[in-house]
Amino acid sequence: MYDSICKFIAAQFPEDMARWLLGKPLPLTELKPSELSLEPIRADSLIFLQSEELILHIEFQTQPDKDIPFRMLDYRIRGYRLYPQKEMTQVVIYLRETGSDLTQQTIFELRETRHKFQVIRLWEVPCDVLLESKGLLPFAVLGKTSNRENILRQISQQIEEIPDRREKSNVTASTSILAGLVLSKDIIQRLLREDIMKESVIYQEIEEQGKRKGREEGRQEGRQEGREEGRQEGEAKLIIRLLTRRFGQLSEDYLTQIRGLSVEQLETLGDALLDFESEEDLQQWLIR
Repeated sequence: MYDSICKFIAAQFPEDMARWLLGKPLPLTELKPSELSLEPIRADSLIFLQSEELILHIEFQTQPDKDIPFRMLDYRIRGYRLYPQKEMTQVVIYLRETGSDLTQQTIFELRETRHKFQVIRLWEVPCDVLLESKGLLPFAVLGKTSNRENILRQISQQIEEIPDRREKSNVTASTSILAGLVLSKDIIQRLLREDIMKESVIYQEIEEQGKRKGREEGRQEGRQEGREEGRQEGEAKLIIRLLTRRFGQLSEDYLTQIRGLSVEQLETLGDALLDFESEEDLQQWLIR
């Protein structure tokens, strides 16, 4: 989810991303991963932005990934195959702080092949840098600071100054989601306006995904409960049939108690009834 949010931010504010990563506010348009693909491409956490002269490839990572260096080389070759005249700047942005050495890797090497790319560890980036552009505000709470709550408060104040309501809602929702990596839900809800957040297309999409997931989990749970109920009913019928063969027709009280047992209890009763000599043994077992 965090990777997808970052991709959404980059697509909505490409000039702010260019100013930060390239040092100049180039007008960039999104290049679909499928255009570079000979085979299926992993597109959940990366985005390609392009101008007439260059391609900006950004890969967002919440967790370290040992395959990143090779992927950078792979995407660079794909870009060259389609646009040999264009330069490509590749940046891996790590969101969550970690001591893993994988976040330090900036080179892929294989015998005579050597490919270099850039890495940004957000927790090392001064928050002031990320507070300079509205498109970078969602990342600022993950930046270098001794007081994240205060940074989120500053972000909230700057969001209020965004005149475009659609942009305001998208930045609010994106900030809220990324802040969840480092701050509690109570702090986020206290500092960010939920009414604005709910207008965001990304918020609505996540909410809809949650509803779809809930419906699917509900259906699965229902099917599971149905299977369990069916298994319990089958076990109860089997136990009753075995007891009836040994002791004749059971009283309604015994039948009710047996039908109310769980599957595990019925299995235990099935093992125990081999030692029963009379209905009194069954009665004692049910009393325990």
